[in-house]
Amino acid sequence: MTSRINIASALLVLLALNLNVSAEERESPDTLALRLDEAVVTGTRRATDIRHLPLVVSVVNRQDIDRNYNNSLLPTVTEQVPGLFITSRGVMGYGVSTGAAGGIKIRGIGGGAQVLVLIDGQPQYAGLMGHPIPDAYQSVMAEKVEILRGPSSLLYGSNAMGGVVNIVTRKLDTDGTRIHAGLEGGSYGTYRGQGSVQYRNGKISLNAGISGGHTDGHRENSEFTQLTGFAKIGYEFSDNWDIAADINVTGFKASNPGEITDPLTDNDSDITRGLLSLQLNNDYGAVSGAIRAFYDWGHHQINDGYGAGEEPQTEYYLHDDLITGITAYESLSLFKGSLITVGFDYQHFGGKAWNEPFEGGEQSILADKTQDEVAGYVDVRQDIFPWMSLNAGLRFDHHSTAGNELVPQASLVFRLPGHSQLRAIVSKGFRNPTIRELYMFRPANEELEAERMINYELAYTDRLLDNRMHIGANVFYLKADNLIATQMTDGRPLNVNTGKTNNYGIELEARYMISRNLHINSNYSWLHTDNPSAGVPQHKFYLGGDWSKGRFSASTGLQCIAGLYLEGGDDPQTEDYVLWNMTASYKLFDFMKVYVRGENLLAQEYQTVLGFPMPRATVFGGITLDF
Repeated sequence: MTSRINIASALLVLLALNLNVSAEERESPDTLALRLDEAVVTGTRRATDIRHLPLVVSVVNRQDIDRNYNNSLLPTVTEQVPGLFITSRGVMGYGVSTGAAGGIKIRGIGGGAQVLVLIDGQPQYAGLMGHPIPDAYQSVMAEKVEILRGPSSLLYGSNAMGGVVNIVTRKLDTDGTRIHAGLEGGSYGTYRGQGSVQYRNGKISLNAGISGGHTDGHRENSEFTQLTGFAKIGYEFSDNWDIAADINVTGFKASNPGEITDPLTDNDSDITRGLLSLQLNNDYGAVSGAIRAFYDWGHHQINDGYGAGEEPQTEYYLHDDLITGITAYESLSLFKGSLITVGFDYQHFGGKAWNEPFEGGEQSILADKTQDEVAGYVDVRQDIFPWMSLNAGLRFDHHSTAGNELVPQASLVFRLPGHSQLRAIVSKGFRNPTIRELYMFRPANEELEAERMINYELAYTDRLLDNRMHIGANVFYLKADNLIATQMTDGRPLNVNTGKTNNYGIELEARYMISRNLHINSNYSWLHTDNPSAGVPQHKFYLGGDWSKGRFSASTGLQCIAGLYLEGGDDPQTEDYVLWNMTASYKLFDFMKVYVRGENLLAQEYQTVLGFPMPRATVFGGITLDF
């Protein structure tokens, strides 16, 4: 570990010196100010200046996404957001079922159904299993990603216990057409491609695209193939009313090679996920809101495979799941400095799971269940003094199996001299048990109750050096109980509400614009947890830099992970590693760029999922076209 940290320290020093030596003469502060007053929607449902939010929100914008040239959004989000960690298992693809990666954890909470993923505010998770589907989140669709770090159940209900990841899709604000295409190839027979078109003409707007790829994988039986398509069309009736409809369909096939010490054969998944939605928006300035009807569905076909000395499977596991519902809110500003938001959510979700012989025959039903959840909430923001605002809210949530849940939230926002702010936050999160935990497979227990968590937090932000620098610091303490755990009861495994944890830590982040052509950013998080679980790092540090001159641009980043828990328990195995990634591109023509991207250039041996070693150094090259 010491040698790795020494290597990391040396590289960080060299990078920092290199960035400062290469910096061009500074431009005027007005032209170089960081975009720190960005409007975000995730913290309040309506577009709000990020400085006025009652919660802590990180934003990964389109520039961050473009610089990585990665089809998947999650690797970029992992780098850019302190306190957040996402597991991986190969060159591309996260998979589902046994051995799957893509577990999202925020402050040590998550991994299954404890962190909610949204696309434009629409929930994205498997109706039976309750977890997000990470392979559906592609960069070609996203304008930015907004991450709420900490409990967000006041606005988003169950599954937002640990936080929220909201993918905001792209949309042209002015008339015109933008066309993008990209192709990439590289290590382990990997190739990817994507294309998109954005169009706007008066009241009509369109955003559509397709993304796909394949890898042979760095291990035997680790192939992955994916294809994603999406379209969103909008129409503005007037300056105050507009409507939008969208569809997104993802299909992928993934092979799971199993743990390196216990390999599997024929552990293959064939997954289709889709969503539809229709949203009507109104905005009269002091009054604004939206109503959305949505439908998500999925079809999973899985061969569980077999290990050495075992007989091949004779049947598939299959399931069809759905989530459908309505969400609505309306915000009202009665006078300057006040905002009241009232909202309503309804979801109907579930599905059918069964085993089916390869050669046809009688199905064996594992579950055929649906559930309902209905909730109402009110959220109030009021300026008490010019230098202080109070935010408070309450949600009442009713689940057809778990029963009722009250969710309070409160925060004080202090506007200090200059551009500094201090937030004091108390928030509650909860998660209802999933259909899998209640009814499916051997540990199922129909008596399960909701998990609960209280979070206490102080958050400080500031802007310095003529708005060239943004810094943020958070200190938090969370107490979770009633967590669902599997333990031996009367001689058999059973899901029970016995788990608990106290997590506390710090999160730091900074962005600095040295010149128009040179930016650096860094983040660090430290976490202590009483109840270690897989996929949670104790230390997470990132330092990145982006430089451009003329037709050439380069981006590099170094990530240090220390004390990553690979399993839970009293004496868990941990992992330490340092990753160095770099991308360089050259603009051949105004519409064409070529690039090369290297990952894990230090060729580190590491794993984020126990038994699934990650590939060493990989290299990819590609071309992009933009018209």
